[in-house]
Amino acid sequence: MSYETAKARFADWGVDTESAIAALLQIPISVHCWQGDDVRGFERTSGTSGGGIQATGNHPGRARTPEELRADLEFSYGLLPGKHRLNLHACYLDTDESPDRDAIEYRHFAPWVDWARDYGLGLDFNPTFFAHARADDNLTLSHPDQGIRDFWVEHGRRSREIASQMGAALGSPVVNNIWVPDGYKDIPVDRMAARQRLDASLDAMLTTPHDHLRDAVESKLFGIGVEACTVGSHEFYLGYAIRKQILLCLDMGHFHPTENIADKLSAVALSVPELLLHVSRPMRWDSDHVILQNDDILQMAQELVFAGLLGKTHIGLDFFDATISRTAAWVIGVRNMQKALLRALLLPQARLKAIEAAGDFTARLVLTEELRDLPFAAVWEEVCLRANLPTGAALLAALETYQRGVAGRG
Repeated sequence: MSYETAKARFADWGVDTESAIAALLQIPISVHCWQGDDVRGFERTSGTSGGGIQATGNHPGRARTPEELRADLEFSYGLLPGKHRLNLHACYLDTDESPDRDAIEYRHFAPWVDWARDYGLGLDFNPTFFAHARADDNLTLSHPDQGIRDFWVEHGRRSREIASQMGAALGSPVVNNIWVPDGYKDIPVDRMAARQRLDASLDAMLTTPHDHLRDAVESKLFGIGVEACTVGSHEFYLGYAIRKQILLCLDMGHFHPTENIADKLSAVALSVPELLLHVSRPMRWDSDHVILQNDDILQMAQELVFAGLLGKTHIGLDFFDATISRTAAWVIGVRNMQKALLRALLLPQARLKAIEAAGDFTARLVLTEELRDLPFAAVWEEVCLRANLPTGAALLAALETYQRGVAGRG
């Protein structure tokens, strides 16, 4: 179907496709650097994956250096409509030095900032509380040992300073997201003490205000090695984010499989200033598969649009699959997030809301099902055509050509 025909079909429903396209291109997606190298990072000190984090597979082409990772990112961004961001973890420093986590400085990440400026990207940041000797027992900010807590508090402080300087350098506020793997493999007898320690450590980290910075906290349900209790649970961080009026991060893999993240958005948005989303596909809990255009993603995108939350929500991706081309994973993931948002923007929102408000749930069901048949794909094709980007078989050919060029990496 041609775009003009599709445009007319949507116009019959009172939907302006041009407005939807324009709105889509204003929504940046923060692309996670750790898909490109299987969450290994570029520290010169040894460490383990830890914290229940593991990328499975051994597909050829993993980035081994910051230069290779940036080249892979440039290729991937080149296949995406719109302007986006890069989400960088603290273990991805680019320096000949070997600072420990409590000694990192902005200069260790300056090459990333220079590259982002040249490429027209915004940056986001994350302190790295895993893959380190002082996190081997899956306790960091809640550790009973004050010295270990102090080490991680200092890491968090420095990460916030670095993120603030990145934001100032790029003229775009940086979301600095705090996630810790803390928890217990078996049933603890004093959850309160652990949560009090985490609460105090977070307070110590967040004491100093910074410009160009948005602080976020991220919960988790459980992890490998912390099956019995996760100290930083959803309830803990929901309360903390509300009290401190900072961002709450909702990761789609960090909840029970029967929970609907779309349903949480409007509920928590009433109490926190902004939201951060980590979009993933938890096939088996937090398995972090590349996202599809499945119901979870479509419902979440629709909730963002219909609840008017796009202006206060930062959208980032969080998956890592080493069984497929890593650049293809980025491109597929970002495009699917964009497609889901476009579909939501192309729905007759006012008409659907009016039907629901009138209590006509029969009409609501009929229309929501009939609307699935609208020619969304033709509008997406137009988005890519205007940006001179491939789709379908041409996209596959571009991804395969690049993959052949990097397959020889050891």
